[in-house]
Amino acid sequence: MLTVAALYKFTPFPDAAALRAPLLAACEEAGVKGTLLLAAEGINGTIAGSRAGIDAVLAHIRSLPGCADLDWKESGAETMPFGRMKVRLKREIVTMGVPSADPTAAVGHYVEPSAWNELISAPDVAVIDTRNDYEVAIGTFEGAVDPGTRSFRDFPAWWRESAHRFHNKRIAMFCTGGIRCEKSTNFLLSEGVEDVFHLRGGILKYLEEVPEDESLWLGQCFVFDQRVSLGHGLKPGGLETCAACRRPITAADKAHPAYEEGASCPHCVAENSDADRDRFRERHRQMLLAASRGERHLGPS
Repeated sequence: MLTVAALYKFTPFPDAAALRAPLLAACEEAGVKGTLLLAAEGINGTIAGSRAGIDAVLAHIRSLPGCADLDWKESGAETMPFGRMKVRLKREIVTMGVPSADPTAAVGHYVEPSAWNELISAPDVAVIDTRNDYEVAIGTFEGAVDPGTRSFRDFPAWWRESAHRFHNKRIAMFCTGGIRCEKSTNFLLSEGVEDVFHLRGGILKYLEEVPEDESLWLGQCFVFDQRVSLGHGLKPGGLETCAACRRPITAADKAHPAYEEGASCPHCVAENSDADRDRFRERHRQMLLAASRGERHLGPS
């Protein structure tokens, strides 16, 4: 069994670029794969490997400026859910596009998973899912508001257009692992909202700690690796992704006339051209050929 660690830390990195090569080397030496993002505001990502490998990389990350108290969430995987190790430099470790957003200055009230059900069941609380529409489609909390955003960049505009709907309400927000809520709660505080709460550790921590028979979670939680989704107890949910758009697809999606393995699904068939689909078909063909040789087709770096 491999260990999968999802982590983030908002902390100033005056020279994030200087951290990249040593971090990548530490990951490669430990046999760890996944994606880590570095920016002036901190680090974010998910990695997978052996217990010893994950421990070694986490020790390296904790040695970075401001990361001694790094928190992370772990789950398991029977097979490696990533094809390679990538350490990328970004403008933001989670892109909201609001330069003034600063989670190190102020965030909402953290709510432990054990107290989340009581909070979101209160009549004066509005529960908002801060994830993208395709993530919400396969699972969310009972009664949660879906902003219908295609990207986290869309969230600030959605809030400003919708804020009137939540007059005199306390706001409780959640996301997969907690990182989006660090920025979204900071943003709402800057917009004048006083009572803002967010789920500590995100959906992943809730699914890990709250018994299924007590849970208010409905469906599965999308994750950005080859496991695709997780359920209660952080068990793999058994979903697949469309090879063209990378969105999660259900059995009903695969039965839809718009579904073509490797080329399209009902969610993306109208978004791509015939030339795009030809390119996706060729990529899929190359993946099948690689698999027949016992290799893994990774595509461009």
